[in-house]
Amino acid sequence: MQYQAESWGSYNFPTRSSSPIGSDPIERIERLASENAVVIFSVSTCCMCHAIKRLFCGMGVNPTVYELDEDPRGGKDIEKALMMLLGSPSGVPVVFIGGKLVGGMDRVMASHINGSLVPLLKEAGALWL
Repeated sequence: MQYQAESWGSYNFPTRSSSPIGSDPIERIERLASENAVVIFSVSTCCMCHAIKRLFCGMGVNPTVYELDEDPRGGKDIEKALMMLLGSPSGVPVVFIGGKLVGGMDRVMASHINGSLVPLLKEAGALWL
């Protein structure tokens, strides 16, 4: 399986003066999600996350994956923010396409089954076929 796993150490996340620990998790999510065509927030030991990564790789998409359990600077905060965004007790996997929130496993699979996932990927420039 080939996807671009991002190293958390390679980013210099800006800090806001009102937040001594780092930037707001929602702002971080928005920024990270907008940097690549397909972004998956994942936990490396989650089977549903693995399935979503396999789905995209099997379609010929090279998603950028952020493994939250490997983020030493706030992976748990990001996971909590993702749960809030989804309105779900399960925070991962969460998929963004073209900088827009698609959703969790259920929404991505529903989009795939009803045929709306491929057009989203084409529009974002992640799929050319």
